[in-house]
Amino acid sequence: MPSPDDMVWRLVGMAGAALTTFAYIPQIVKVWRHRSARSLSLQSLVQLSVGVFFWMVYGLYLRDPIIAGANFITLVSLLVLTVLYLVYRKR
Repeated sequence: MPSPDDMVWRLVGMAGAALTTFAYIPQIVKVWRHRSARSLSLQSLVQLSVGVFFWMVYGLYLRDPIIAGANFITLVSLLVLTVLYLVYRKR
């Protein structure tokens, strides 16, 4: 059975994962509503996506569902944002 300290740190990790996982949803909504991606940097999106992918792989290696799952969802969000960038970049 995990100790109370372990549970606290697990909750801290889950809170951090939840906040960062859904951090790009407002940006996706903004690009979608305005049909414009002028303020986005493709280089930044690609670099962050690669970093998140590596975090996801690391989470899988550790068999840590919080790290792997949060980064998988974040990667999907970033890929959606990248597609929106490619569609709306000239607007």
